[in-house]
Amino acid sequence: PPRDSIRRQRQMCIRDRIIDIAQFVGALAALIIIHELGHFTAARLLGVEVEEFGLGFPPRAVTLFHAGGTRYSINWLPLGGFVRLKGENNPDVPGGFASANPWTRFAILSAGPFANLLVGVLLYAIIFTQIGRPVADQVQVIEVAPNSPAEQAGLLPTDLILQVNETEIDSTIALQEAIFDSLEETTVIILERGGETVEVTLVPRENPPQGEGAIGIVMGNPTTPINLVSALPMGAVAVYEHIVQLLQFPVRIIQGQISPEQGRLAGYKGMFDIYQQVQQREALPGIPAGVNVLGFFATITISFAVLNLLPIPALDGGRITFLIPEIVLRRRIPPQYENVINLVSFGLLLMLLLYINIQDFVNPIQLPK
Repeated sequence: PPRDSIRRQRQMCIRDRIIDIAQFVGALAALIIIHELGHFTAARLLGVEVEEFGLGFPPRAVTLFHAGGTRYSINWLPLGGFVRLKGENNPDVPGGFASANPWTRFAILSAGPFANLLVGVLLYAIIFTQIGRPVADQVQVIEVAPNSPAEQAGLLPTDLILQVNETEIDSTIALQEAIFDSLEETTVIILERGGETVEVTLVPRENPPQGEGAIGIVMGNPTTPINLVSALPMGAVAVYEHIVQLLQFPVRIIQGQISPEQGRLAGYKGMFDIYQQVQQREALPGIPAGVNVLGFFATITISFAVLNLLPIPALDGGRITFLIPEIVLRRRIPPQYENVINLVSFGLLLMLLLYINIQDFVNPIQLPK
């Protein structure tokens, strides 16, 4: 009966949503644990005792177990995680964190973000094994828009664009510039298709439909297969470029190149909403399923590292900033001042995180179509 069918569909929707939430929470928890493992491992290697390894912020909900002198716990405030070190805020504790030399403290503080960046390198490397190594000096047609000049001229996905009029095409930028110089003019494009050279003629549009370019193609680079080890350096480069783009975001917002809405911070619900949209978004032709999700979590782990390295008190970057006078001038900022600043900043940070997460419900994030 129709009523039973509707009930089954609802049950399937609920089941799928529960699975999505479980996958998202598991992956996000893994990124938080990896961050804290960076701090934990560096501390252990450098001889600083770890008193507690916690997921979430206190108050403590449950102690999972004790091992190697460390308490492993789950805490009530699900806003991150922490590693509590021996003598963390007291330089009078022998063998503690605060009494260690500044380079030891620097290594321990930076190890968490560094661990997240390593995960980003690995995720990007896996993506490259899925899509292949881009051949940067060749331009390929990835997709052709219906009723566009490219479709009318007979361009097909996988065509290589060799020349536009008299211009040799050796990059996507070269193709963009050549097409821009030929708007509303008859343009000759030389292609390579199946090992043969093909010549077509079209007229690039000056005012194309929204979401389409002048000739109506999605362009990219052809790829060659690559293994994981060979992809790791490419993953490192991709992470570097990703960091540069993140740091340029505030400038681009100020310049009006992107809207403040596009650059807003997202809480857990906002990230989950984006995760679901990314899952449902179709990959480009020839791109395996799942690459979008890997790219999403690469973005999360890199953003997590960059935010933690910002010179904000209570974050890793803020605490590293307190080390600079000690390293450069051999003069330490009095620990009592540092502790008060970090404590106040931590309270303000929790309030900001709460506000961001509330905003996700009041003003849900929407990805551009």
